[in-house]
Amino acid sequence: MFFKNKTDTLWLVAGLGNPGLSYENTRHNAGFMAVDRLAAKHGVAFEKHKFEAVYGMGEIAGRRVILAKPQTYMNNSGRAVLPLAGFYKIPPERMLFLFDDISLDVGKIRMRRKGSHGGHNGIKDIIECLGTEELMRVKIGVGERPHRETNLKDWVLGKFPAEQQAALDQALDTTCLAVEEIFTHGIDSAMNLYNS
Repeated sequence: MFFKNKTDTLWLVAGLGNPGLSYENTRHNAGFMAVDRLAAKHGVAFEKHKFEAVYGMGEIAGRRVILAKPQTYMNNSGRAVLPLAGFYKIPPERMLFLFDDISLDVGKIRMRRKGSHGGHNGIKDIIECLGTEELMRVKIGVGERPHRETNLKDWVLGKFPAEQQAALDQALDTTCLAVEEIFTHGIDSAMNLYNS
């Protein structure tokens, strides 16, 4: 099914996070959670382990896609994205990145068609490796630190509390809808519908 129409263009959707059991359900792994939710919804299995990433191929809203999770740890995400995109000949305009954002409340998402890294080390490394800021992204709210004195690393590597699970699930489901809308009608339509 995946290769039924070889003239279709191939997209890369990468969720950013840190590999390993100790990082599961942490704020910094919201991108992994979102791409896992997309994979489950669209029947994509993470069967391939190459280019320092785990990834699978499938179809979303009529588009051939690779869903990927870099296994390099967050700060080196570009080290996985660059060779993966190079091997499959995917240009930056057909890439979409899903990752956490502390400036958004839990339950909210926000899309951008391009822009700076905004202090996020995962997208910063990808921008540096690809040599462009013109990368579409879906930012998933994980909430701001409760106090300025709270260590930022400790905050993003902390786990979501149980009382935020429903809001997080809502954001992950909305992220899936946003990705589908991007593939169907473009990112402007998706931003109008789903940006918080």
